[in-house]
Order: sequence, then C-alpha cells, then structure tokens
Amino acid sequence: MEELERIIEVATGRQPADVLLANGRLVNVLTNEIYPADIAVASGRIAGIGTYEADEVVDLAGQYVCPGFIDAHVHIESSMLSVPEFSSLVVTRGTTAVVTDPHELANVLGTEGIRFILSSSKYCPIHVYVMLSSCVPASHLESNGAELNAVDLLPLLSDDWVLGLAEVMNYPGVVANDEEVVDKIRIAAGTNIDGHAPGLTGHDLNAYVASGIQTDHECTGVEEAVEKLRLGMMIMIREGSPARNLDALVPLIKHDTADRFLFCSDDKDVDDLFEEGHIDCMVRRTIAAGVDPAVAIRIASYNAARHFGLSQVGAVCPGYHAALTVLEDLKDCRVTRVYQGGELVAQDGECLYESPAPKRRPIVRSTINVPWLEPEHFRLPPGDDGHSRVHVIEMIPDQISTNRSVEEMPVENGNLLADPSRDIAKVAVVERHQASGNIGLGFVRGFGFTTGAIASSHAHDAHNLIVAGTNDRDIYTAAVQLVRMRGGLCVVADGEVLAECPLPIAGLMSDQPAGELRRQLREIRAAATRIGCRPRRPFMALSFLSLSVIGSLKVTDQGLIDVDRFERVDVLAEN
Repeated sequence: MEELERIIEVATGRQPADVLLANGRLVNVLTNEIYPADIAVASGRIAGIGTYEADEVVDLAGQYVCPGFIDAHVHIESSMLSVPEFSSLVVTRGTTAVVTDPHELANVLGTEGIRFILSSSKYCPIHVYVMLSSCVPASHLESNGAELNAVDLLPLLSDDWVLGLAEVMNYPGVVANDEEVVDKIRIAAGTNIDGHAPGLTGHDLNAYVASGIQTDHECTGVEEAVEKLRLGMMIMIREGSPARNLDALVPLIKHDTADRFLFCSDDKDVDDLFEEGHIDCMVRRTIAAGVDPAVAIRIASYNAARHFGLSQVGAVCPGYHAALTVLEDLKDCRVTRVYQGGELVAQDGECLYESPAPKRRPIVRSTINVPWLEPEHFRLPPGDDGHSRVHVIEMIPDQISTNRSVEEMPVENGNLLADPSRDIAKVAVVERHQASGNIGLGFVRGFGFTTGAIASSHAHDAHNLIVAGTNDRDIYTAAVQLVRMRGGLCVVADGEVLAECPLPIAGLMSDQPAGELRRQLREIRAAATRIGCRPRRPFMALSFLSLSVIGSLKVTDQGLIDVDRFERVDVLAEN
C-alpha cells in the first residue's frame, strides 16, 4: 500500500497505526493550547489525534508532546563536531532540524565546503538544511581560502536542502549598492535571505530591509530589536557560547509579537551543548521568564518552519512529518523521547539512531599551507623615534564585539613586548591557505595570561592561524604546533606544548566522537587556566578576535583592522 493510502486508512481507524503515543499532553502550537491527547503515527507521519489502535503503544503517563525543535541559524563547525556527531548530540536535546550556514567551511574550501556539509548530512537523525554563505570572504581585510560570487552560489540553490542565502554580514555593501553583494541578493530573491546587521539603524536599516533581507540575529537590546521588528524583520534570539541575548530580548515576546521571533544558537561549542543543551535550553529559560509554554515551544518549532517554508514540520497535526519531542515537564523541559519520521531516535539523553550510511564518510583535503616560520616573524619594532604607544584590542566578556584603547608598551632589543602585569598579550594571525607569509600582529587585553600562549586554526572568518600570548617564543611554538597538527588548538608555556586538540577536518572540526572531543577541550581549557586565562571559553574568544566585521578593533593576517572605518591601521598609535 502506498504511503498516502496507508495514512488515510490509519487516520480513519480502518487500520492500526505503527505507533500510538498514548496518555500524553499535546502542546498545540497552532492554537497555543495544551491538552490530553493520543497521537497516532503511520509511515513516518502523524495520521491522527484521538483514539486509535496501534502495533506499538507508548504510554507517556502525562508527559508533553511537542513538535521537534528547530535551530534557525547555526554554524555547525563552531561546535567543532562533525555533522553526524553534532546531529547525534543535539537530537538528544529535542532538536529535529537545523538551518545551518557552512560559512566557516566555505571560507576555507569554497563550494567544496558547502557540498561537504550537504554530503555529511545525508544520514543523520536530524534534518540539516543549508543557507548559502553570502560573505566569502567576509571582507577584503583578511585572506581566506576561497571566494564565492553569485555565479558560484546559483547552482546550489536548486538543491532541495538549500533554503536560501545566509547572513548578509556585509551590510555596508548592501547600503552602498555594492554590485557583488546585490548580485547575491538578487539570485536569492524568492527564497530566504538572512541578515546580520548589528547596530544598523535609520535610513541604512531601511535600505537593508528593502533589499529583501528578512531576519537578524545580532540584536543585543530591546531598542534595536523593536526598530527591526517595526520594519518587518524576524528577530532570531541568539543564545550561543560567545554571545547570549535571550535575557535581554525575552521581554519583547508578547502575544502580539510572538510570531516574529525565532530561536538560534549561532555558535555553540560542544561543552555547552552537553552542559546547557541546545534549543531546549532556550525553551526552558523562556518559560521561566514568564512566557506561556505553548508560545515558547511555538517559537522553537512552528515559527522557524513557517519562516523557512518547511510546510509539513513544526506542529503536531495530521499529515505532518512525525518529528516529535517529548518533555517530562514544562519547568526543566527534560527531553525523554525524540521521534524523527516516526522512528524513536533518542531516549533519555542517548541517541538511538543507527546510520545506514557506509563507514566511509566524505573527506576534504588538507588546508594548512604555511611557509617556514621563525621566531623573528613575531617581532614588532617600535616607531622610528622609539615611541611605543600602541592600539590595544579590548575584549568584552561574553561578547564577540571589542573596544579599543591606546597603551605604552615595554620595548626590549628593538621589539615591543606583551605586558602580563597589565593583562596585555601579543596577538598574531598567520595566513594558512596560500602560504603567502602574511602575519598580522597586535595587542589584546582580556585573556589574563600570566605566561604562555594559546593558539587556534579556528579563527573567524577566514580561519587563519591565530595565537595570543605573553612572549614571542611561546607564540612561535604554538603557531608551529598548529602546522604540525594540520589544524587544531593548543596551549604552550615555556616552549612546551601543555595540551592540544587536533581538528583535522579543514582545521575546523574534529573526527572524534562528541565525548572524546569534549574530553580534549576540557583538558586544553584546564591548561589555558593554568597559564592564567580567564574567559569562560578562551578559544572561542580567541577565534573572534580576527572577525573583521564586528567590533571596534580586530586583527587579521593583513594587520590591525579599524572596524568602524573598515580599514587597516598601524599598530603604533600617534604620539
């Protein structure tokens, strides 16, 4: 019997369902109600709600049945997990679909990186939809591994799993009518176009929205979000590892505005996924803030499905795909069971899904191409007149943005030194795609180092090698270790590697199980703490120091970047 005929037969009660979720409480996101209901599933879809016979009856004993959660905007690479491992982890937290922007892989590998994500997603317990990376490179002020123009992206729009154009970070380009930026928006017309416009306001924001951009996930305060809501934008409330905006924005979720919000994690590392959860964490905290539980769950599911045109997911009703999350209660929102296509894929924190895929996974080429390094490559001379006043990047705790200051630095043997006593470290970015030899240098405050250095090949957005530390010897040693590992993270002190975490997939992602990656990251963070490092997630904080489109001052392989003026500036400040 064909699938459609089978569903009709079950819905009418003429045939038994495959599975009946009995004695549950249905969270109806269409009417914002919660009430007792039995749910019949057949051929991977919801056949009916009511009294049914079934081959398998699951007594939920009053637990809550919700549509599976959807992450509206995520960079899977930021978890440092492979796509299958990421999927197996977040499905245990009730997530049944994500909308990902493979921006990190695209900046390293171009369309090869996007296709790698699409290929890696084929046999996973969640549905992985892709938005095409719009800013590769993110700016002309950094050197990355690829360049994607409209003509490169256009063929990918025909893929069924591609939903549109990912976050258009180059908002100055939109406002200035930059030809390349506008071309990308033009080819995506009629699909979904995500935004990224921190602090944009007034006429410039009007122009940004008028171009066809529909969402923003960079709002950090009520005033900014209200202006964007009034102009028709959907607001993605972000709760990731480096940037957390839920507490600031949750007061805006009211009866009249609830359909204008989506939940997203954006960048969340594996430790936070284990400890805090995924979208379930946002649902739990939104309910705790006083939002009606059905509304909170609607934002986590139905809103995203409707916005992205996913017509038969996001709700629990007949004919819909049976992507279901069962919660023990509506306070802790502990996920007890997760169904995908009617199949039980997770239960009580354990992923039960067995991939039918062959053992050989898609692979990518090596991406660490760096010429010979010497310690003197990390020297910074003072000015010709001997002056040593420098621009300093000032990190902001729990934010990816930065401030700036000017400081007098110590000089030794014609080299500007870091100053741990004032919490000022030296930072270096080494180009790793074309072996150009580019090394950008600067100073940063906020890590708290007392000695040593930390380094990463996961550095937004070009993902060159980035190192920060208290002395040139350890900075050099850390950079060389990244090259030896072909990408990853490491901590160095007194010329010795204290801990390391290899990331062999494009220098961005691990090939290890989630539990092993978590162990490696905990070990390396403990080593960072031993050299005085203070940030909660030091390597994620490090990775955003080279993001040249957000903040006041950043550093790339091309040098120190004044983000406000979008131009390179000398490390030395004027006397």
